[in-house]
Amino acid sequence: MNDKALWLRSYSTSVYLFLYAPIALIMLFSFNAGRSGLSFECCSTQWFGRAFDNPFIMEALGNSALIALCSALLATLFGTLAVFGLQRVGGRVRMLFDALTYCAIIVPGIVIGIATLIAFITLFDLFNPLLAALDMGIPKLRMGFFTVIAAHSLFTMALVMVIVRTRVDALDKALLEASADLYAPPLDTFWRVILPQIAPAILAGFLLAFTFSFDDFIIAFFVAGSESTLPIYIFSSIRRGITPEINAISTVIILASLALLFTSRYLQGRRAA
Repeated sequence: MNDKALWLRSYSTSVYLFLYAPIALIMLFSFNAGRSGLSFECCSTQWFGRAFDNPFIMEALGNSALIALCSALLATLFGTLAVFGLQRVGGRVRMLFDALTYCAIIVPGIVIGIATLIAFITLFDLFNPLLAALDMGIPKLRMGFFTVIAAHSLFTMALVMVIVRTRVDALDKALLEASADLYAPPLDTFWRVILPQIAPAILAGFLLAFTFSFDDFIIAFFVAGSESTLPIYIFSSIRRGITPEINAISTVIILASLALLFTSRYLQGRRAA
């Protein structure tokens, strides 16, 4: 091995250590036998039990799971439909929508959160007086579950579009032409030819959207109102001090997120192979 290769390998190892050593430290401290989250005493799993016995943590966990599931379903449905819609438009229009799609991924979360907050406040100020004037007993529109689901759906839909479009662009056009030559209706072609080939990409997009929605703090912080998700609960808790209980629930989140991400990557790689 020459000096250049050795230097590159050392550099890569240092970068990965810098990124993942703090995460490994959190996982290690979740097995702390003491009461402090900043000093380690080996070893106990008691904090995992305490975390899952905490009603506030379990409520926040349920909220996060429900929001992530609804957001991922909506993002997968509308993202997949958008991909097929963009297949039928001209090159310049498609290039414009491609740029907008990547902007939704590249733009910092705090910008999306602020923009979404302003948009919801503007809509509420417009519709709430109308609902009050109708006097039909409809409650006022406010921040809560539905605003978080809407914000996460729009954000994660861009991720789904990128993943599904890559697979749609790689479809064998000969199969579609053969289906048309056999007088198969377009709907039958979709269900029997197209969908089986893009199903792994759709599932991978769903898992990735679920992961991003479940882990999101910044956007949810702006639009959640009085509701609490698990990242918001953790942020509120560490302002009072870090405890092994927070480390334990963080470890669970890390492992669940990694499992979903690796499953998503496996499905994409399997179809590509």
